[in-house]
Amino acid sequence: MKHIPAIAAALTLLASATTAEQVGQVGVDWVGNDIVIEAVQDPKVPGVTCHLAYFDRSVIDRLSNGNWFEDPSNSSIACRQTGPITIGDIDRSPDGESVFSERQSLILKSIRIRRIFDEANNTLIYLAHANELTQGSAKMSISTVPLYTPPPAN
Repeated sequence: MKHIPAIAAALTLLASATTAEQVGQVGVDWVGNDIVIEAVQDPKVPGVTCHLAYFDRSVIDRLSNGNWFEDPSNSSIACRQTGPITIGDIDRSPDGESVFSERQSLILKSIRIRRIFDEANNTLIYLAHANELTQGSAKMSISTVPLYTPPPAN
């Protein structure tokens, strides 16, 4: 009975987690390795969509090279305005907040997207990076979405 609040909190977190929609998949070699492209909507900033590309290893590659349970940390991100942007209650601190996370290994590695608000330049910054429990990762990609209002039409 004492675990019910923790389980309920975990289920609520999973239900509200941002999901990605696979929009493309490109085969890169004869063994079945692919580059997967996913669209991720910013859950707190309607009107912004990020496209995340990452490497997905094939079964043949996993068997021949070992390292069965993980994909490489490489990823790329591009974010754009895809509708009217509404800045809601977002974290405005320098380290920003997590927008999305997806596992790249059984337990040790995930690809994450963080949003940082550059208030001085009126820009949203999206950073895609790997989170590796063992050594971290310097592999990252960045994209920005400027927030500007066009001048009124005469």
